[in-house]
Amino acid sequence: MALDQSFVGRTYPPTPAYEVGREKIREFAEAVGDAHPAYVDAEAARALGHPDVIAPPTFVFSITFKAAGQVIEDPQLGLDYSRVVHGDQKFAYARPVRAGDRLTVTSTIERIKSMAGNDILDIRGEVHDESGAHVVTAWTKLVARAAEEA
Repeated sequence: MALDQSFVGRTYPPTPAYEVGREKIREFAEAVGDAHPAYVDAEAARALGHPDVIAPPTFVFSITFKAAGQVIEDPQLGLDYSRVVHGDQKFAYARPVRAGDRLTVTSTIERIKSMAGNDILDIRGEVHDESGAHVVTAWTKLVARAAEEA
């Protein structure tokens, strides 16, 4: 059954603040194989004009995807997550994520499209720091595959 188009534009409450730690940044950079010194060395980051180490660009996915859980788990939406695959991800940064940031994410359903029996769900996550300043917008595309007919 197709997802309800009336959910387009629905915004979910901001998440509790997530505190970005140096160790989490280091672990993430190591996991993705990115050895940029600004991700692990505060002095290297300062030399580039940052107050502390910064996170690789895709680091924010870990918190925006968790925030998208509010959408995914909304029983009124009716998304069958067992049929979902990750379709796409993109980011638009106002500034890098850095150690010490306390970030919240507000998720909005930006688009629902049905194609060939599949539902395609676009979720926008607006990430702000504790002062309310915009840090990054992340878009997540999820594809709920059509149920196979018996």
